[in-house]
Amino acid sequence: MLAGLASGGGLAAVPALARPAPFDIAPYRTPYKLDRLIVTRSDDPAAFDSKFVDAPLVIRGPDRFYMYYYGFDGVGYQTGLAESDDLLNWRKRGIALGRDLSSPITRYNVAMSSILREPDLHAKGRPIKVGGRYLASWNAYPRPGMEEGPAVIGLAWSDDLIRWHRDDTPILRPEDGAEWEQAGLYRSYLIRDGGIYYLFYNAKNHDTPWLEQIGVATSRDLKTWRRHPGNPILKVGEPGSNDARFVANPCVMRHNGLWVMYYYGYTSRRGARDLLAIGRDPFRFEKVAEPMIDRGEPGSIDETHAHKPSVIWHDGALYHFYAAVAGQYPDEVRGVAVARSVPW
Repeated sequence: MLAGLASGGGLAAVPALARPAPFDIAPYRTPYKLDRLIVTRSDDPAAFDSKFVDAPLVIRGPDRFYMYYYGFDGVGYQTGLAESDDLLNWRKRGIALGRDLSSPITRYNVAMSSILREPDLHAKGRPIKVGGRYLASWNAYPRPGMEEGPAVIGLAWSDDLIRWHRDDTPILRPEDGAEWEQAGLYRSYLIRDGGIYYLFYNAKNHDTPWLEQIGVATSRDLKTWRRHPGNPILKVGEPGSNDARFVANPCVMRHNGLWVMYYYGYTSRRGARDLLAIGRDPFRFEKVAEPMIDRGEPGSIDETHAHKPSVIWHDGALYHFYAAVAGQYPDEVRGVAVARSVPW
């Protein structure tokens, strides 16, 4: 996931290589960066986000925008909430989903990954209720520290988008999967289409150094989940490509009958940037070689990494939120930044 690093269906998956995809990518570009952090760590050393903030997730609430983000305090992740009227100026509200000291699963970490929302790229980004409640996915690591141990994925529910309550039983565990994911599961993304829930997620293997790739699991009832037999559906790229080591943090939308996946790619020499893959179905994607957001110049807020996408359409523009990193761990500066499809 780069924090702590220095620099079903029955369709068969096919390897996705970094080559020009046969799609028009103009609707998905977000080249105009704001070039300042819009959410940063707390100055209070006792706060849940005192070390850094990371991995934004933005939706449209009933009367304002909400951003959920990872806050790290040196022990582990918890999920924070901020609100905004314009997507640029954000006010923190505190913890939306916190660790539970009595739970062996979320004793040290709980990081909200996605909220089930309107799937269309140009929809308003409003959350969808299931059985009268809002639905989210999360992942949690079993030990204290920076993403220590093999994480699991679970679900959480809310009546008001402010307070969230997690299910006790994870829906995906790494030990139940194939070799490519048995070292731990990372960020997931929920989307519903045609009565089927799709959970896209990235995971790592036991190699040294490890690889991260993206798979998908499906369910009709949110209880029984089936991993796609062709996982991972989005694999690491060739040596020298932008995603030769990590293919991570899927953010999946529908647009004009296509499946559009923003994700980030990482290599140890090139750092991380947000990329794009497009598919005609949810199991086969073509990678786009052009980054959707690239690292900035030396001295910029994202000189090291520009990654972990969350996109939302507003007022005729596509907003692309991401984690911006400058400097090198453990002395890096990490916060939330934004770019969009039209100039500021």
